[in-house]
Amino acid sequence: MHDLPRSVIGIALNFRETVARLAPSFTAPPYQAPPIAPVLYLKTPNTWIKPGDPIPCPAGISHLRMAGTLGIVIASTACRVTPQNAVHHIGAFTIVNDISIPHDSFYRPALRERCSDSFCSIGPPTPLLPTQHDFEIDVLVNNILRSNVRTSSLVRPIPQLISDVSEFLTLHPGDILLIGEPDTSPLCAPGDKVRIEIPGIGHIENKVVAA
Repeated sequence: MHDLPRSVIGIALNFRETVARLAPSFTAPPYQAPPIAPVLYLKTPNTWIKPGDPIPCPAGISHLRMAGTLGIVIASTACRVTPQNAVHHIGAFTIVNDISIPHDSFYRPALRERCSDSFCSIGPPTPLLPTQHDFEIDVLVNNILRSNVRTSSLVRPIPQLISDVSEFLTLHPGDILLIGEPDTSPLCAPGDKVRIEIPGIGHIENKVVAA
């Protein structure tokens, strides 16, 4: 594939719609209270594929969740940066399909659900667009629009997200930080073709196949 990232870091619960839907569960065991810090997870190297590669659906799993999202490509080391300075650490943006087995558990590492082989399709980097701050993210399944969100609905906007994550995790050049999973991310089965579009950045497309 194109230049490999150093690491790919995802964030859960960063769209307001998801937080609103799950709000009642945050005060029940095992959470007891809503999360304060970003809820992070990794997309390990075995998950990385390029546009056009097949997405294998593991045996025994009927559907996969297709979370079309924006990836922030880090250009310079970011450690405890302020939101005001965060933009200076962005080198590019990219389109990512953050694939997972459907789940709603955030209190234990969802390795099987998030890190199965080929569960992260990464597009080529697009240079930073200094005049664009609100991105539209569309997910089409078999050429039918199934999800449409904007980054204006993020709990932590891009500068704040970089700042909050870099408070405890140093981001290095080549890292890709995903902005979050839209609550409207559709489910797909083997045979479905998935296309993620972000105007101004481009599109990626992959097909789900039986493993």
